[in-house]
Amino acid sequence: MGTFHHGKSELHGITVVVDTTGAKVYVGRCEDMDESAITLLDVDVHEEVAGGRSKSEYLERAAKFGVWKKHERFVVPMTEVSTVKRLGQLEG
Repeated sequence: MGTFHHGKSELHGITVVVDTTGAKVYVGRCEDMDESAITLLDVDVHEEVAGGRSKSEYLERAAKFGVWKKHERFVVPMTEVSTVKRLGQLEG
C-alpha cells in the first residue's frame, strides 16, 4: 500500500535513483515529479569523472549501504533525466 498524497506523483516519499544523460546521478526521496522536473529531498549526488567511481559502481554501493544526504533539496529538470528507478529495484 502506498502513501495517499493527492496531487503528488506515485513515487512521492520513495527513495529513487535519477540517472541523467550526463555524468551525474542523484539518489534521494522523491517529493514530486511532473513533465518538467523531479524534486528530491535528502539527496546525494555522484558525478562520474575519469579515474573515479563509475555511476554503476556508485549505484551498486548505494543499493547495498544506502547514501549520506549531502543536499536538503534538488530539482532536476526532466530534460536532463534518462531514467528514474526506485533504489530498492537495484540489486544490493
